[in-house]
Amino acid sequence: MIDDPELDVSPLTVHELVWERDSIIAMLTDPAAPPPGPLTASRMRGDQLAPDLVHLTFDTESKGLRSHRSSLWRLTASGWLLWFHQATPFVDDPFAEV
Repeated sequence: MIDDPELDVSPLTVHELVWERDSIIAMLTDPAAPPPGPLTASRMRGDQLAPDLVHLTFDTESKGLRSHRSSLWRLTASGWLLWFHQATPFVDDPFAEV
C-alpha cells in the first residue's frame, strides 16, 4: 500500500480485492471488527536505501498462512511513514497446493 494522500492508488489483496486508504483505515478502526489472530514475524531485515528510505523484508505466519513481506519506509517531517507494502504467500514445499 502506498500511504501518500496525494497519490491515487488501488492496492489489491491476494484475492484481488481493491483496498483504498480510507477503507483500510475504516476497517482497522472499526470497534466491531474481529480482532486479528496471533502473528509470528521472522527473518526481519532492513536495508537503508537512502538517508530517508529503508527497505524492510520479513516473513509472517498467521493461522497456518505464510507470507514474504516487503515494505518501504520514508522518513518525513512527522516521522517514519509506511509508503509501500507487499505480501506474497508462500509454502515450504513448492509443489504443495496453496
